[in-house]
Amino acid sequence: MNEPGTQASRWPTVFGWAAALLLLTTLALLAFTGPAYQAGMVDIRFAIFTLLRLIFFGAIACVVVGAVAAVWNWRRAARGWALTGAVALVAGLALSLHFLSWMQTARSVPPIHDISTDLETPPEFVDIAPLRADAPNPVEHPGEEVAGQQREAYPDLVPIRVATPREQVFAAAVAVVERAGWELVAQAPGEGRIEATDTTFYFGFKDDVVIRLRREGELTVVDVRSKSRVGGSDVGTNAARIRDFREALLRQLDVDPVDPPPVA
Repeated sequence: MNEPGTQASRWPTVFGWAAALLLLTTLALLAFTGPAYQAGMVDIRFAIFTLLRLIFFGAIACVVVGAVAAVWNWRRAARGWALTGAVALVAGLALSLHFLSWMQTARSVPPIHDISTDLETPPEFVDIAPLRADAPNPVEHPGEEVAGQQREAYPDLVPIRVATPREQVFAAAVAVVERAGWELVAQAPGEGRIEATDTTFYFGFKDDVVIRLRREGELTVVDVRSKSRVGGSDVGTNAARIRDFREALLRQLDVDPVDPPPVA
């Protein structure tokens, strides 16, 4: 017959095991989801709305169970299980905060996926157009409704104007594309056009970019358009990509942008 307290003394160990199993299961699911989508094993809705949701709930469970395991086992001097609980707590907290940040970003940006620095005459995809033939999002710009949402959400995304010869800017833009790790699809110096594809790390989403260069008096004007092949909302990814390109191009040229002319 068990002595009083023997059964209770097992619970800290049970919580330690539970914290370890929860953490391993959550990390395994995290490692599985992105590659499984890329391999065509699951569709995007199941990956995002089912698997990612399970990962988020698993992360929260790691925080709760890990905290209990860490404190309870520390108080009974079971340092190994206390450390296990602490690891589950910290990892679960990091994952939870990452998901909460992602959800907050998703709520703070409009549900659009086609971003351009020129909304009147967006740069057109030429060589990339056939590559998007089967993409859910058509190659054409969606029009004024999306343009209006972009103006409100991303007022800083404007053409890049520099007092540098177009040929030099073109070469710098190609260098930036290559350094960013994008797949360079086409470069047409005579037309002032560069096309590339950026593939996201986790889900392997392909977002296409077209860069257009033109002369405006003594200036070279660079317009950038970034568009996702799948998904209704890009969670701000395309806008961030254009900002990163702008900063990298100006660093590559070692110049400051020229302010646009005042609106009459």
